[in-house]
Amino acid sequence: MNSFRQITIVGVGLIGGSFGLAARQAGFQGEIVGCDRLDVLERARQSGVIDSGDPDLGAATQGSDLILLATPVGSIIDLLEQAPIFPPDALITDVGSTKQAIVERVRAVLGAAAAQRFLPGHPMAGKELSGLEQADAGLFQNAVWLITPMEGQDVTAGPIAAFLALVESMGARVMPMNLARHDQLCAWISHLPQMIATALGATLEEEFGDDPELHAIGGRALREMTRIASSPYSMWRDIALTNTANIHEAILRLEQRLAFIRENLRTRGLAEEFEQAQKFRHT
Repeated sequence: MNSFRQITIVGVGLIGGSFGLAARQAGFQGEIVGCDRLDVLERARQSGVIDSGDPDLGAATQGSDLILLATPVGSIIDLLEQAPIFPPDALITDVGSTKQAIVERVRAVLGAAAAQRFLPGHPMAGKELSGLEQADAGLFQNAVWLITPMEGQDVTAGPIAAFLALVESMGARVMPMNLARHDQLCAWISHLPQMIATALGATLEEEFGDDPELHAIGGRALREMTRIASSPYSMWRDIALTNTANIHEAILRLEQRLAFIRENLRTRGLAEEFEQAQKFRHT
């Protein structure tokens, strides 16, 4: 952890802001630099997330030995085009919710040096609301920080090991995973639940709008099922675009189960579905 002298966080929102706060809380003594809009950088500096900031990517990364790309997936892919301007010895990592498209881009840009310079990462932490104002030093406590190491990449030594030690000092648990497996599993455990919540929220709005009786009697189940429907489209657009096939397959499978339930509301088939679901919860 102490091997890093300066960290640049590109995208000082919920995840990037939380990383800055968590690093400081974990004892990081170096400089934390932000790269974002000027108004965001000023708020981040005032709230102690960063020490300084610059909206210019080249200026913000100058002198840094750890660069965290904490923007939506599409922006991460665009930012990687500028990786050649980053300090050559800096470790670059990201927080993107999909990995295949990001890794393809970094390999295209950095070529043979990709495995030495870039670690694909994805903290399984977040909130339904985004932005710097939601940043929380405890966001990564007890969360899994997924990494999808590239072929030949040694995660037990050098800057990568130092970065993972920093992540663990924030309370996260590092978990390596195969690249394709990551995108497939995240489609089921993260992306599909978001689409379900969005579809349910949109359907309720269309059917009932601001019906005071519905809102008055809606209990915890409704609140839990629709909580993440508040998540911003700006983030989920890129996830849908870069993990389309896996999300499509997950939605299709769910549609089939819902159709089965619809056709078996008065048969033993419904009880069997409940029994099947309970097995998953009790695993």
